Amino acid sequence: MASDTVIVVFAKAPVAGDVKTRLIPTLSAELAARLHVALTERVLQTAVASGADVLLSCAPDAAHPFFKTSATDFGVGLSVQLRDGDLGARMLHAITAALEHSQRVIIVGADCPALTVAHLTRAISQLATQDVVLTPAADGGYVLIGACRTHAAMFDDIDWGTDAVLKQQRARLQAAGLTWHEMETLWDVDRPEDLARLISLKPPLAFAWPT
Repeated sequence: MASDTVIVVFAKAPVAGDVKTRLIPTLSAELAARLHVALTERVLQTAVASGADVLLSCAPDAAHPFFKTSATDFGVGLSVQLRDGDLGARMLHAITAALEHSQRVIIVGADCPALTVAHLTRAISQLATQDVVLTPAADGGYVLIGACRTHAAMFDDIDWGTDAVLKQQRARLQAAGLTWHEMETLWDVDRPEDLARLISLKPPLAFAWPT
């Protein structure tokens, strides 16, 4: 795969009890896994519509049938996330690998259905003048990171999954001497209180809500 930009979608295999666990028991483990599938498909559809090359980065491996089906249905490539290390190590590995073949890489998670093609296009354009681009999340993290340069310590010592992530990420980028731009804040789906906003999303998520 060789292009100016690669969008890498990070996603776990949709195994009940292993994904969207903070939504349980508001949703059953099975429903939470189905929601994870719907969210991943939404992000893949958006990424493909941007016109960039797209990789679905799978965890713990690419063996789950959902990944193979997604590769066929959306015309995307598959890769496997680094098995060792935290989220930062996995992202650094993915960014470094993508930059071997492309000028820019954007990483997005599978849980931000508010992400649009326009958001992706603006993020890509920012990498013409910045080393890194971030899309903050309403919960204190971020839902997108893009880069055209890396630094070995850019993700060191970040408390992933907490409301300190964005603040710590800024500090790591500054210490690494990397420039960055922050886009508008979006919301993701991690907690039960996020479901009300998700239900009212336009266009609606392709998901059969329980009645």
